[in-house]
Amino acid sequence: MFKFTKSFTAVALAVTAIAASAQEAANRADMFGQEQQPTAGDATAVSSPTQPRKLSITNATSGQNGVQALGQGYGQNAGQAQRRSGGNNTNQAGGSGVDSRRLQKQTADENAPLSEFQKFIADNTGTVLPNFGSEFFANGQPTFAPIQNSPVPSDYPLGPGDELNIRGWGTIDIDFRATIDRNGTINIPTIGSVVLAGVKAGDAENVIRNAVARLYKGVTVSVNFGQLRAITVYVVGQASRPGTYTVSSLSTLVTALFASGGPNANGSMRRVQVKRGGKVAAELDLYAFIAKGDKSADIKLLDGDTIYIPPAGGYVALVGKVNSPAIYELKNSSDSVASLLDVAGGLPVVADPRRAYLERIDPSKSHPRSVEEFALNGEGLQRPLKNGDVLNVTSITPDFSNAVILRGNVDQPVRAPFKQGMRVSDLIPSREYLITRESTKRQNNVVAAGDLDKDTTEDADKIAARIGNLIAPINWDYAVVERVNRSDLSVKLIPFNLGAVFSNPNGPDNVQLQPGDTVTTFSQEDVAVPMDKRQVFVRVEGEVKVPGVYQMTAGDTLQSLIAKAGGPTGNAYLFGTGFYREDVKKEQQVNLQRAADRLEAQVRSEQSAQAANAAARSPADAAAAAAQFETQRRIAEERIARFRKLQPTGRIAFGLDPNERSFARLPQVTLQNGDRLVVPSKPAFVHVFGAVNVEASPLWKPNSRVKDYLRLAGTTSDADIDNAFVLRVDGTVVSSESQGWFFGKIGGLEVMPGDTIVVPEKLGKQTAWTKFTQGAREWTQILANFGLGAAAIKTLRD
Repeated sequence: MFKFTKSFTAVALAVTAIAASAQEAANRADMFGQEQQPTAGDATAVSSPTQPRKLSITNATSGQNGVQALGQGYGQNAGQAQRRSGGNNTNQAGGSGVDSRRLQKQTADENAPLSEFQKFIADNTGTVLPNFGSEFFANGQPTFAPIQNSPVPSDYPLGPGDELNIRGWGTIDIDFRATIDRNGTINIPTIGSVVLAGVKAGDAENVIRNAVARLYKGVTVSVNFGQLRAITVYVVGQASRPGTYTVSSLSTLVTALFASGGPNANGSMRRVQVKRGGKVAAELDLYAFIAKGDKSADIKLLDGDTIYIPPAGGYVALVGKVNSPAIYELKNSSDSVASLLDVAGGLPVVADPRRAYLERIDPSKSHPRSVEEFALNGEGLQRPLKNGDVLNVTSITPDFSNAVILRGNVDQPVRAPFKQGMRVSDLIPSREYLITRESTKRQNNVVAAGDLDKDTTEDADKIAARIGNLIAPINWDYAVVERVNRSDLSVKLIPFNLGAVFSNPNGPDNVQLQPGDTVTTFSQEDVAVPMDKRQVFVRVEGEVKVPGVYQMTAGDTLQSLIAKAGGPTGNAYLFGTGFYREDVKKEQQVNLQRAADRLEAQVRSEQSAQAANAAARSPADAAAAAAQFETQRRIAEERIARFRKLQPTGRIAFGLDPNERSFARLPQVTLQNGDRLVVPSKPAFVHVFGAVNVEASPLWKPNSRVKDYLRLAGTTSDADIDNAFVLRVDGTVVSSESQGWFFGKIGGLEVMPGDTIVVPEKLGKQTAWTKFTQGAREWTQILANFGLGAAAIKTLRD
């Protein structure tokens, strides 16, 4: 009995073990042979080889049959192998198997070929007009760039070659990249095959979610798209780059045209066709798209589509004042002026709709070309256009019908509207309208801006020069109205007294204006007025009782100025009085530059003569002469350069007797605006320059002579005593040529306080420079003409 019981127990255990093994086998069959991920916290499950683990579906790492357990690095390289080997290349284009990357981009620029009509227009107008719309394709890429990172339309039908990224989480984890095969399906491990061909992109996620839900519950599925399939299209006809292109399945007719360069110079932009299955699937008018953004005829391309660009039906040219001058294609015989102007963006505001010219070609006539003139009104805009027409829209005449103009010496030139009965006083209501902007600027600049840490003191000369010149002097006696006679286009001048317009508004000088009149006012600088009508501000300085700037009247002289300044002081030195005038300074500057130019020309002439003489000399003599002449030339050029830097003073020499004491003996010079009178005090020194041992300024002594000061300074061995001269303090020059003392010598000349004695050096070689500078007569003539003083002599010598 015991043996029977023991045997029965053994059999029962064996049956139980077999049943458990069968159940485990059945579970494994449901898992497609995959193991389940152990749950967190189950220590025994980790060590048990029979404990199922959580399922993870991924193709991140090759060699795992598309499935691996969680925690083994899934998704790190998802789809890389697929992208390297299985993806379609959407960057391929070309004809006859040529890689599109080797195609040269053809743009609508000066290098693009011109149509015969473009050449015709260029010959007649001198301007190369572009074909309208060609600039749209000028910057097009020579290849189709792949469409990446762009949203996929929800109605996009999926097909072979499209790539999907499937992710899921819940009872299982999914990170899988799949590509639809040629049968229209994808295969997901443990899920099986899922048919997606023809499924819209917006429904793909539901289809895959339902496929997963058949086997696994509680799984959230997300689907997005990777690289889409490529299709092949053909671009033929009058295309810039005809050929076979591999493009993205999202491409449309416009994008294909853009990438293929569009129509060529003879291709049509108004009848681009897509042919599919032997029929015309769509016809696109690019003008509607380019001019108005109408893409209603822009369809999506399918594999095998043919884009056909036919020849253009005809051309017209729009030139002149149009918003987009170009050559336009005619779509059909119903195209009118209005329809083409609508495509061109209409007319600018400066176009004259009253005048348009239509040039037409009729090859059947003996004189094929003719021109018509018409207005762009209702009837003119409906005129039909023909192949070869040139429409020229003219500009409006920029003439005002109701304006009068004020210009000249005014605050601001204006173009004012004309009013009936308008007079000059209506255009210039007050005298303040005649204050110019420059005058206002001078008034604003009388204050030197600064802060407490900076010196704001202005230069005395600048301040004195600005006194009385804050407002440009106005010519009150003369202004003019310019009037154009429209009947014969003659111009009539109507002068009037500007001052009388304000003093007597009801007088004849307040001229009644007409439309188109131009009123011009002047300053006294624009049109010089007589001396007695000019404003005169002069400056007197030095030894007078009240130095300053004084306003003088017409006919005032130096005596009047000195009297207004209170008369001379007891220290006034009449012989040294200096009188300066700006007009004289300008003339002296011009003469100084002319003398420098003449001297430079003489030196160049001497150089040419020396070069000609060198050929007749021996090599040794020629070299020595050349070296000597080069030295002289360099010295001459340096002195000419210093000569050009001299600045005239504008001084007018009076030529008074040195012993004259009365200021009443000054010349009766009529004063001008800007004149300057300087009355110095009597100097105590005499200056000696030149070839002396000591250039000094010894004290002046009464009845002293030139020879006395030369004895004090001592002359050098190369001093040219015969040509010594004296610069008088009054601005004159005295030389041996102008004095007859001592048989042409100047040594006995009495020297006055402030005089300058100049002793030149002897120069042996008679070159152009030495001939010009050796004699005192030449020096004195220069210095006398330019009003230069002792400082100028020292500058020349140094």
